[in-house]
Amino acid sequence: MTELERALGDIAEVRDRLAAAQRFKGYSGLAAIISGIFALAAGVVQAVLIGMPRTVHDGRVYFAIWFVCCALSLAINYGAIAHWFVNDASARDRWQTRTVGFSILPAVLFGAALSLAMLRFEGIALLPGIWYGIYGIGLIASRLTVPRGVLLIGFAFLALGFVLLFVSASIALQPWTMAAGFGAGQIAIGILVVRERNEIPS
Repeated sequence: MTELERALGDIAEVRDRLAAAQRFKGYSGLAAIISGIFALAAGVVQAVLIGMPRTVHDGRVYFAIWFVCCALSLAINYGAIAHWFVNDASARDRWQTRTVGFSILPAVLFGAALSLAMLRFEGIALLPGIWYGIYGIGLIASRLTVPRGVLLIGFAFLALGFVLLFVSASIALQPWTMAAGFGAGQIAIGILVVRERNEIPS
């Protein structure tokens, strides 16, 4: 091994260590996986109750199903962070928790406001695209604190959001549209979190 190769190897190792140090330790892989299961279950509930929404009432039921799914997912994920914060977080980790919260919060709040506006003006066909896009933006904004592979998932969500904004309602509002993306996406994120947790010593 030449001196140049050794130096490049040392630089790569330092870079990896710095990246690992920036990772937020409060994320729960299990909570992410469970929230993915919630999304799959919500898709089943939608399929059984209304299928593809065709009336104003159906649209409200559709919104309610996915609002409850989102609320449950937020509760279990932030509940896991709160449990970690109280029991295991160091002073540095506690400071980082605030940083993580502020990086995601604007996307969540804007997404909620935009969703309510779409419901009010009967624009529910745009909701899946908005939800995918907003979540993708949130993941990308958190790129320094999540496992490396999550960034690709964030861009995938954002790309799907763009597509869903322009497809017909008969595609955007199908039960599988939300269930497949958020179910598979959250489960994949959970697996990445668990894998990184096992690879990097605490």
